Amino acid sequence: MSRFVLFAVLLLPAVARPADPLAEKIEAVIDGKDYTHARWGIRVVDAKTGDVIFDRNADKLATPASVTKLFSGAAALIALGADHKFQTHVYRRGELTKAGTLRGDLILVASGDLTFGGRGKGDTAKFANTDHTYANSGLADAALTDTDPLHAIAELAKQVKAAGVTAVSGEVLIDERLFARARGTGSGPDVVSPMVVNDNLIDAVITPAKAAGGKATVTVFPDVGLIAVDAEVKTGEADSGVVFQLNQVAPGQFTLRGSVPAGGRPQVRILPIDDPALFARAALIRALRAEGVTVDAALARPLAVDLPPTATYAVLPKVATWTSEPFAESLKVTLKVSHNLYASTLPCLLAAENGKLTLDDGLKVQGRILKALGVDTGAVSFGGGAGGAPADVVTPAATVELLRLMAKRDDWPTFKAALPILGVDGTLATVVDKDSPARGKVFAKTGTLIWADGLNQRSLLRSKALAGTMTTKDGRELFFALFVNDVPLPPGVAASREGKVLGKLCEILHDHCPAK
Repeated sequence: MSRFVLFAVLLLPAVARPADPLAEKIEAVIDGKDYTHARWGIRVVDAKTGDVIFDRNADKLATPASVTKLFSGAAALIALGADHKFQTHVYRRGELTKAGTLRGDLILVASGDLTFGGRGKGDTAKFANTDHTYANSGLADAALTDTDPLHAIAELAKQVKAAGVTAVSGEVLIDERLFARARGTGSGPDVVSPMVVNDNLIDAVITPAKAAGGKATVTVFPDVGLIAVDAEVKTGEADSGVVFQLNQVAPGQFTLRGSVPAGGRPQVRILPIDDPALFARAALIRALRAEGVTVDAALARPLAVDLPPTATYAVLPKVATWTSEPFAESLKVTLKVSHNLYASTLPCLLAAENGKLTLDDGLKVQGRILKALGVDTGAVSFGGGAGGAPADVVTPAATVELLRLMAKRDDWPTFKAALPILGVDGTLATVVDKDSPARGKVFAKTGTLIWADGLNQRSLLRSKALAGTMTTKDGRELFFALFVNDVPLPPGVAASREGKVLGKLCEILHDHCPAK
């Protein structure tokens, strides 16, 4: 009898799992033919309860690309504080005569100020949705802000003059010993230094002639007298494309060749600076001379740099100070436009804040901060702060947990406000249509990492990622992490395709996530 009962039980029909319309809609996208060889990692949770709404490989490590900046940005915000301001001082070493001649040196001590007055005045920092640091990546909409990249340098020169210095017979020096130089990750300038002027690059703005056949105008700035650019750019027909060849032929020497369409918008290209201290020094010498201060030192590299022991600054006369905008503004630029140089600098600032010098020291500090916050640091790995290092991997689960933990802090409004807004600004400005129901409802960090597949003459999208918070149409607050890795892109297809796919997933979550 017992054997018959067991047999009968086994024949009972299985209870059908209730359909999950949200999961079906998400899976219809992520299981599409474009992702046959790719991997998705997703976690979506209710912001209040932490209940999981959708999961796909959430505990598996994935390449996050610039979503890495969420972790480095959070650690820096915790360590420095939203209201932290960097102060860059200029000291004089030597006798100042009654006539105003400094028989000695001026020394600017770099503070790690990321924007250094180049993105605005006062307590705000401006940004363009496509930052100029990405101009050489072929983004036609890369743009400059309407600010003076040498504003802080000019203000320091004015203060030096006001302090009674009318001539400098010695050297003008830059002290960048706050932390050791490092290399950043990702596109754009990659020399990480506590001295940053105009993101440590020079901009070349190419403006087409009014008619085809004319010579395009190339304006290079800020011109500090160290860089030579041999530019020959033609103006093509109105329906022609943008073609450039930019080469560095020697230190400080570039050639620019190409063509731009008649009637087209001005194009931006960037010339990265190899030596930020030398760049800043030349800018300061020129600014001093513009203020009427006679400077004997030449713009070229000084033969010897004799910096005083750091402790000496406590007794040297201070002749100028630049105070930055609050760190919250620097963080806003870092996350909104996915600024690789700024993000790469953040771990170095953590090192300096703790009396250390190297990037590796800073990453150790970052790890301690994240662990103290409650992040499972065993589920993340970082080789830098920006997201382009080979060691940069995270799990979707750890990413969502970082967001949930940050949301419990008093500085969460600052952190959230620094994120790109879907369809509104930063790297999410054009991901969805203006009439998208999710527009303005998603605050999230983007990530893109592309490698060249020479074998197949195509691109391999190593990562397209998005992580942040959103409000659904029913007012439900969510945290989410959406990663897709290793997508072979057909020739002519850009990573923006996957950007719009992630935008579509946000729209699905917005419209179809069940009300709690």
